[in-house]
Amino acid sequence: MNKTPTEAKLFAGHIASSVGNEKEIDIIVCPPAIDLPFVSEVLKDTSVMIGAQNVHEEKSGAFTGEISLNMLKDLEITHVIIGHSERRHVFGESNSRINKKLVATISEGLIPIFCVGETLEEREMGLTNNVLEWQIRKGLKDIDKSSVERMLIAYEPVWAIGTGKVAKPEQADAAMGYIRKLLGEIYDEGLSNKIRLLYGGSIKPNNMDSLIKMPNIDGGLIGGASLKDSFMELVSIAKKYI
Repeated sequence: MNKTPTEAKLFAGHIASSVGNEKEIDIIVCPPAIDLPFVSEVLKDTSVMIGAQNVHEEKSGAFTGEISLNMLKDLEITHVIIGHSERRHVFGESNSRINKKLVATISEGLIPIFCVGETLEEREMGLTNNVLEWQIRKGLKDIDKSSVERMLIAYEPVWAIGTGKVAKPEQADAAMGYIRKLLGEIYDEGLSNKIRLLYGGSIKPNNMDSLIKMPNIDGGLIGGASLKDSFMELVSIAKKYI
């Protein structure tokens, strides 16, 4: 929940002039819903894709304050973040609700950025893999392989989001390697090798190199560092590991 429409429009212009013609890596920006029309207009002729931070699973109806997939499609939004830890832990979204959102998003042709991750308490209890398996199996319930192949899956340890704490590269890679292995068991090895996994949790230019070079980390889900020039720095760092 950062940047007014005026601020977002100005920053989108900065993104467009800095990395708007980037073809080597995929760049997706996910501003708050109120900023989407302005950012969409500024970035429409660039290679930068636009995602929403949340969506409702129903097409329309008495859901005051919510946003539908059709509303997003009208703005040519391509991606939707689903299951972010703040939606889970601040707003109480269950795995079942997240599954409904994933199914609806896929059915409308948008690409989910499906987020999973454990709390500090769960990690300290040795439950990281249990939590990841539960979230993934419940979240992907009744979703077929071809749909999952198009997704991005983001591992975001809750204890590392906005705290300044970062999972050690080996910790992040181990958890993401487990996610890849689990997807291979649920679907097949081809999917597990093909799907792109993102790490999210206090990524900054000074730690991006050590994370992005790990074998199971294909990109980043960037939070605070995406609100300033450091975002462009992260793009440059990511390009080195194509």
